[in-house]
Amino acid sequence: MRTSLSRRAVLGSGALLALGGPASAFPDRAVRIVVPWNAGGATDVVSRALGSAMAPLLGQPVVVDNRPGANGAVGAQFVAHAQPDGHVLLVASAETHAVNPLVYARLSYDPTTDFEPIAVFANGPFALVVGSGLGVDSLAGFIERARSRPGQLTYASWGVGSTSQIAAVRVFQQAGLELLHVPFTGAAPAYTALVAGQVDAMFMNAGPAEALARDGRVRILAIGSAERVPLLPHVPTLRELGMAIEAANWFALVGPARMPAAIVARLAAAAAEALRASATQDVFRTQGILPVGLPPEETRAFIAADRERIAAVVRSLNIRLD
Repeated sequence: MRTSLSRRAVLGSGALLALGGPASAFPDRAVRIVVPWNAGGATDVVSRALGSAMAPLLGQPVVVDNRPGANGAVGAQFVAHAQPDGHVLLVASAETHAVNPLVYARLSYDPTTDFEPIAVFANGPFALVVGSGLGVDSLAGFIERARSRPGQLTYASWGVGSTSQIAAVRVFQQAGLELLHVPFTGAAPAYTALVAGQVDAMFMNAGPAEALARDGRVRILAIGSAERVPLLPHVPTLRELGMAIEAANWFALVGPARMPAAIVARLAAAAAEALRASATQDVFRTQGILPVGLPPEETRAFIAADRERIAAVVRSLNIRLD
């Protein structure tokens, strides 16, 4: 994934913000960004930073509305059925738009037809982390330990079908490893179990990984980004360690389908400008999340391509949820 702002999006932002028509009266009240995860997590933190920087550009408050549940499906359903006037948006991710359609037998929204793409704004690379009690401090050591004990080592995730599980499966399959999956109902209890030594490994967001590793509670073996991240400059990427794979989640602003094109353009331009702000970039950096900045049509193509990429992994797991 590209992790720098689209030059075309940045250069065109001033013109887009000046559009007339439907955008000239938009917004006429607060804009709500629905984050389909709990408050306090990395996704929530960077979404709030983005919204805060967008507010003065739009001339109205931008508020975050946390609506967690069903691997992001609760919040996605709410936005899919909202009025398409630009005042209710969703922070979409691989879970809401790539994984859920493949794992839920009944899904109350269609990610391909119920949303209007605005901007992919972030890439959240996952770090492969092990408990300090496991006694390994490198990816090679972890692979050797797992191969010597097939099916005995465990890995946590924040839920069946989550991007945390999918990242682990992709990496472990490529390395020829067999580990036991232990799903939790959220990231926080999974982190707690890892620190306590109840599970051996986990793919987690870079920000929490850095915080847990700072005082030696866990060890970070690799990062799943294309390049090393500023938060963890001494942690090698999976590619550096010989694995031709990336492990990350992405975050995008989308709105309900049939939003006027001028409103989509204004929101996309505001997001692009907000990502340029040093305060926004500082918050992203502390969370180990990389700013992106894809414009609407590139966002549409990116989401479609990611759905195809993830499909093979999800189908191999044979996950079906009610």
